[in-house]
Amino acid sequence: MAPLAEQAERVRSIDRTALAVALARAGLQPPPRIFVTLVAEADVRATMAPRRVAGLAVGADRITIFPGRVGPYPYGSLEAVVWHEIAHAALTAQADGGHLPRWFHEGVATSVEQDWGWVAGMRLLLSSEREARLPVVEQMFESAAADNLTRAYLLSAALVSSVRERAGPAVPGAIADDVARGLPFPMAFARHTGQTPAQAAALAWQPYLDWIAWIPVVTSGGALWTAIMLLAFLAFAIVIRRRVQRREAWDPWDE
Repeated sequence: MAPLAEQAERVRSIDRTALAVALARAGLQPPPRIFVTLVAEADVRATMAPRRVAGLAVGADRITIFPGRVGPYPYGSLEAVVWHEIAHAALTAQADGGHLPRWFHEGVATSVEQDWGWVAGMRLLLSSEREARLPVVEQMFESAAADNLTRAYLLSAALVSSVRERAGPAVPGAIADDVARGLPFPMAFARHTGQTPAQAAALAWQPYLDWIAWIPVVTSGGALWTAIMLLAFLAFAIVIRRRVQRREAWDPWDE
C-alpha cells in the first residue's frame, strides 16, 4: 500500500454535502475546487513547517495536511483538519484576499468544523487567565508553547461563536463580503455586529473571566487536575448515556 493511501481515501470520503451546509450556515460559499496535498513526517516539506501546524490553507484552492500531527486541539481527526482548512480557503476566497485577522480566521474555521459546546467551554475555563485581549491572542498563535496555541484557538472560537449567536450564524460571510468590497475589517465587523472587535471579545470572554475570579483556587495544580478529571468523568458519563439510549432504540424488547 502506498504511503498515506488510507488517509487519502478518508479525505476522498469526506461528506461534501455536510461541509457545504456548514459553510453555508456561516454565510460562506464552498470553494469550486480544492487541491489537497498529504505530507508524511519524513517528507522534507514537513521539516519546513512548525510541528504545531497540522494543516495549511494556501490561497483559496490549495490545502496541505500533515496527518502525523493530527490529535491536539483543535485537530481531533483528519476529517476535522480538512474541514478546518477548507473553511480557511472559503473565507479567503470570499474576502477576495482582503485582510482578516488571525483570530477571526481561526474562530470561523473552528466554528465551521465543530459546534461550540460545553466541553470546549470547560476547556477554555480551565485554560483562561484573568485577562485576555485580542492583540495577546494574535501573539499566542505564534507561540511555540502548546498551551498558548490551544488557548488562542479556544478564545477565538468562543468569540466567533458569541458573535454568530448574537448577530446571526451567517455573519462571518457578510463581514468577508464587505472586506472583499474594500471595507477595512474593523469597519465591516462593526457594521454587521454593532460592536468593535474588542467590545465583542470582552462580551464573549467575560463569563469565563468571572468564573475565574470567583474560583481562584483553580490556579493551584491539584485543583486544576481535579477539574480536568471531573471534566473527563462528565464526558465519559455522557458517552455511556448515549450508548444506552442507542441500545434502547435498537432493542425494543430490552426492559
